[in-house]
Amino acid sequence: MTLEPRNDPDRVRVSDREREQVVELLGQAAAEGRLTLDEYADRAGAAHAAQTRGELVRLTEDLPVELPAAELPAHRPGAVVAGPEPERLVAIFGNESRKGHWPVPARLEARSVFGDCHIELQDAQLQSPVTTIEVTAVFGSVTIFVPEGLDVRLTGSAVFGSKESKLRGGPPPSGAPVVEVRARVVFGSVTVRPPDRH
Repeated sequence: MTLEPRNDPDRVRVSDREREQVVELLGQAAAEGRLTLDEYADRAGAAHAAQTRGELVRLTEDLPVELPAAELPAHRPGAVVAGPEPERLVAIFGNESRKGHWPVPARLEARSVFGDCHIELQDAQLQSPVTTIEVTAVFGSVTIFVPEGLDVRLTGSAVFGSKESKLRGGPPPSGAPVVEVRARVVFGSVTVRPPDRH
């Protein structure tokens, strides 16, 4: 009896995370003009319905983008993955939020593709002196609510979009916890602002 290779991308079942990553990459391609909105909608629908990695590969093989190495089938090259996996918030054609009393990990990823993502830190507990939030907004928005007393550093790029800080007040106190917000925006927005006042 001959066994089929288990790394055959047409036989390896795909995860929800892999589907979300492909939809994000397709959204970026649409923002760059590589796909029409109709093509994007067709491929995004096919990505959500995909059952195997081979199906996802075929949706992006004519685009100059790649899935992260940890999720790639064996026959496609990718970048080196380093460090522990971050916690992820993903809003694709919908809304996602973290609020209330919750432990904030040292690394957090927020992705919004045609969606809206809110991260509220005013009642949260930071677990590290430096918290890194990697933000991707493609035709979507991400808003991060930050209380006073944190050292917030907003960096990154915005293409046909915006990234801005609406924080007020002077410099943070010496030794304040650091929140690094690294933004990548394509036809979207990333905003850092104080919490709403009730």
